[in-house]
Amino acid sequence: MMSSTIKTASGAPSLHSHASSPFPLQSRSRNLIPIERASFQGNSSLSTTKRNLSVVSASTTDNGLKGDSFFRSVLGSMETVYLKRNSTAKSVLELVQSAGDEQICYDHLAFRTFGVNGYGIDSLARFFLDYGYTQKEELKFPAKKLKALWFSPPNIPHPEGGNGVNGPLPRIFISELLVDQMSPQTQEIIRKYTETSGSGNKHAALASALGSLTWEKPLHSEFQQLARESEYAAWTLVNGYAVNHVTISTHRLKSHLKNINSLNEFIEQNGFKLNSEGGILKVSPDSLLLQSSTVADSIPFCFSDGVTEPVSCSYIEFAERLVLPQYKNLPEGEIEEFHRRDGFEVGNADKIFESTYTEQLSRRSA
Repeated sequence: MMSSTIKTASGAPSLHSHASSPFPLQSRSRNLIPIERASFQGNSSLSTTKRNLSVVSASTTDNGLKGDSFFRSVLGSMETVYLKRNSTAKSVLELVQSAGDEQICYDHLAFRTFGVNGYGIDSLARFFLDYGYTQKEELKFPAKKLKALWFSPPNIPHPEGGNGVNGPLPRIFISELLVDQMSPQTQEIIRKYTETSGSGNKHAALASALGSLTWEKPLHSEFQQLARESEYAAWTLVNGYAVNHVTISTHRLKSHLKNINSLNEFIEQNGFKLNSEGGILKVSPDSLLLQSSTVADSIPFCFSDGVTEPVSCSYIEFAERLVLPQYKNLPEGEIEEFHRRDGFEVGNADKIFESTYTEQLSRRSA
């Protein structure tokens, strides 16, 4: 059970505004789109320019990023929606920061998409490419019928002591469901909602920042059909472009919690459940990327036929990137992020995906 000093009085997911949060991830002045209430419904209206994934935007200059304040404000609104919906993530961030007046840096933000009708990776990636991100490697998950791309951030200055989205820009990890590989029934449901969404795929970043779906709320029976075949598909149907998880960069912490094993122990001692699929600690084959995550929160969702049922929301992840062998003799004070292991690992990510599925199983077996 969660520690009484960090959970809400009712035990329900916190919906307090970010401005009142004791975890100062962003200032009120940076909140581009005011969000009074997290919601799973609504439509977007911000137009964006279609891009090819292989093209890197010309939004950068020698002095940094054009529109940096705007870009960070959009990220801040995405973060606000995430924290409002996921009380565990908010509490963990507050807990880690309070352990030693820590500066929280994000390793990456992750999103899920439907790979059909233009709603896949490209629909969300274009926003990040327009602000200087660079496309990197593709990862494939055949058993889950998924693929993913990750994007590295531009190297630009950040506010001194900035937390979260106001610190070093995070990597971006975007996955998509290979809809054509799903059953005819599941394909029909996904195509039904994406096809009736209008041009919703052009407004993916805005939908994420508002916490809104670009399609109508589904029927409960349709959600159940997707859940039987793919937890990922069911999650995306009701969460849309919302942030799937943020990841704390543990090696950037100052206290003993910079060691991910110490952090995992600290989090469990304070009553939080970690995803144990494949073991609490997920280790890449080269042993240089260490990852763990909490189990997803849930939130009531009212389906279009009036049925209300808890559905999985998001979780928080932790990543420690170790120093590459060629830099192991560098003094600790000289080690920069580029000296550490970069990228992602299919085996680790495959188990991290289970952070939302585990929550559904625990609820159904209760």
